[in-house]
Amino acid sequence: MTSETEAVMAAAARLERASATGLACGPITDLIGGTDIATAYRVQQIVTEHRLAAGARLIGRKIGLTSAAVQSQVGVDRPDFGVLFDDMRYADGDVVPYGRLLQPQAEAEVAFLLSRDLTSAEDLSKLRDAVELAYPAVEIVDSRIADWKIGITDTVADNASSGVFVIGEQGRSPGGFEPGDTVMTMRRDGKVVSHGTGRDCLGDPLNALGWLAATAIEFGSPLRAGDLVLSGALGPMVPVHPGDVFEVTIEPLGTITARFSKKGE
Repeated sequence: MTSETEAVMAAAARLERASATGLACGPITDLIGGTDIATAYRVQQIVTEHRLAAGARLIGRKIGLTSAAVQSQVGVDRPDFGVLFDDMRYADGDVVPYGRLLQPQAEAEVAFLLSRDLTSAEDLSKLRDAVELAYPAVEIVDSRIADWKIGITDTVADNASSGVFVIGEQGRSPGGFEPGDTVMTMRRDGKVVSHGTGRDCLGDPLNALGWLAATAIEFGSPLRAGDLVLSGALGPMVPVHPGDVFEVTIEPLGTITARFSKKGE
């Protein structure tokens, strides 16, 4: 193997070891540097391939770092994307096992279910028509990098700092509302802890979807009918503690609840 390939494999192994042991690791910038985003996506792809080989199933993509507030919180300045596996999905009101997470933080998002493939620039001009349903969702982002001391290559390689997500059961046609006009309020144990609107997600969650669709085409893995897409945070992310209960309202999509097990459960 070339030294570059060895570095990519070592970075993937470091992240996988952190996932397997539940012990966060140091940044991987010592292996792949802090600016080479293409190489970081190669690391992400290797980890993804290993998970698929172990029996996981892809169900969509997630967009990260779409909110200026979240970019400021983690110290990066551009969006990224990762993949969604079937075992990351929880329904409204499910109890998420806290023990499967390392350093979780919650953020509220609009999720889109696609009804058609998005494989060309022509498809992108009909982006809204490609969305079958929109849902309220809570993404629980996580990092294998200790203390969230991440740069852009760290988070890209780490599947866009993915954890799990909770999604509402009832979707709504995007023809009946403007995603950019959605208003989000997140409460933890009854207290408001985050607030924002669709405009906080790259100006409109559909803009985020368009960015992802174009980027996925560029990477040779375009979005397909049936894909679920988490479009990115509508407000600041909030730390999650054992036993927390989050109630998230995204008007006009509705309200969902994300519950977390207590310590030791």
